Amino acid sequence: MAVEEGRRVTITAIAQEAGVSVPTVSRVLNGRSDVAPQTRERVEGLLSRHGYQRRGSRTTDHASLIDLVFNDLDSPWALEIIRGVEEAAHAAGMGTVVSAVHQRKAATRQWMQNMRARATSGVVFVTSEVTPNLHDELRRLDIPVVVVDPSGIPAGGVPTIGATNWAGGLRATQHLLELGHRRIGFIAGPKRLLCSRARLDGYRAALEGAGLPVVEELVQQGDFYHESGFAGGTALLDLADPPTAIFAASDQMAFGVYEAVRQRGLRVPDDISVVGFDDLPEARWACPPLTTVRQPLAEMGLLAARTVLRLAQREVIESPRIELATELVTRVSSAPPKG
Repeated sequence: MAVEEGRRVTITAIAQEAGVSVPTVSRVLNGRSDVAPQTRERVEGLLSRHGYQRRGSRTTDHASLIDLVFNDLDSPWALEIIRGVEEAAHAAGMGTVVSAVHQRKAATRQWMQNMRARATSGVVFVTSEVTPNLHDELRRLDIPVVVVDPSGIPAGGVPTIGATNWAGGLRATQHLLELGHRRIGFIAGPKRLLCSRARLDGYRAALEGAGLPVVEELVQQGDFYHESGFAGGTALLDLADPPTAIFAASDQMAFGVYEAVRQRGLRVPDDISVVGFDDLPEARWACPPLTTVRQPLAEMGLLAARTVLRLAQREVIESPRIELATELVTRVSSAPPKG
């Protein structure tokens, strides 16, 4: 039995069309694990296709929450994004729901189930991919979406908020070149992220602009976290001809480089200069204070939340892609090369 178009869909109607019991549909809605995978997929498909919403759930006039969805929450920069979103939500008299899906389909599915049950005005995804299926589901529910630092080009022309990552990578490398460094190591972020690739391209552009080759052994792959900075820094310092400076594509990786330098009995910047990217609050308190590229993380979160609220009010967004300016913050960790 198919659900009639134009009528408010009920659990009973979904159950009849799926050929299952009403309790089974209820278990799917509540994220219970005691449902066969094929049955769950069939029921979820019908819930999505018919735009099912629980009684008392989101309506345009009474929505009062912003959903903020990260892949992971184990990074200080996530707190800066949250701070910006919270500021915009508070100003609008709304709350914020923060979730982490860890790039897992099951976690994303669970988040979707939970989101359907609450009054959500819009969703802000951070360093995530908005697939066509996810975009279509949110559109059916009439929930606007904005992405901060997307991993790729989002489906359906979803608005994105980012920073001038290429310009930041260029300026950081130029700073080291201006100090006299000619052999500059680079530790890149995840390849899947547009911001990572842009920072690497900025590094390459600066070297090429100075008439220097891009030496592949000086480019290490990282993931934005301390451990990969330590591993990349170790590999660079172990080269027969190590660099005199290292530019890490995140502050956390730069701190990992600090530890690699320390374990070799060397000093920053006496023996090697280090530059990061982000300007996290702890960058100024590091020993020595870290030269880094500031990206306005809180402002990015604030703008993303304001944009999704404008979309919820049916306002027209002037540009689907907004990039906020980055800025080099010079501190003690960068200096002319030794000798």
